[in-house]
Amino acid sequence: MEASRRPGQRAGITRELVIAAGRELLIEHGAAGLTMRAVARHLAVAPGALYSHVRTKAELIDEVLDDLLSQVDAPDPLGTDWRGGLYGLMTSTHEVLLEHPGLVPLYVARRGARGPNAQRLGEIMLALLATQGITGTPAREALRALLVYTIGSAAFTAQTPIDPELDDAQLPSPAELETNFENGLRWLLAGIASA
Repeated sequence: MEASRRPGQRAGITRELVIAAGRELLIEHGAAGLTMRAVARHLAVAPGALYSHVRTKAELIDEVLDDLLSQVDAPDPLGTDWRGGLYGLMTSTHEVLLEHPGLVPLYVARRGARGPNAQRLGEIMLALLATQGITGTPAREALRALLVYTIGSAAFTAQTPIDPELDDAQLPSPAELETNFENGLRWLLAGIASA
């Protein structure tokens, strides 16, 4: 006899499909356009089928944001120079965020992501800092500074100008913004090293 299946399983959907649909809707319509009913319509299922995979819209947004972090290239903390490892991890994070500029404001509003991918990346960052002897409160402060800088820089880069009167020549080019981010990241890492 077949075991009883939950509504989402009976509908033939998976958690991964729900998260992918949520990501598509967030990118297309923003947080205001993401509803459980919209996700259900997108997947051609009844809204109740979603609740065995995610309980709320907020949980779905958190899942989408964390899932995106699975694309970040993370070094092995034991086989990497701490500064180079953090530089690579943060530049990869910045690139991943800028590939989905519509989601960057959600990272700002939620102060990052909290799921398993975010936790794994945080543990790698702390392990890299520990190889330099930076542990405890200073390590958590350094981690927070790096995250705030990276997410904030992505938000600044992804934002369209507010003033339509501004001439494009007055705005920094994407290449200038990338150079600014990389230079600032180097300065931040140098400051962490000397603290």
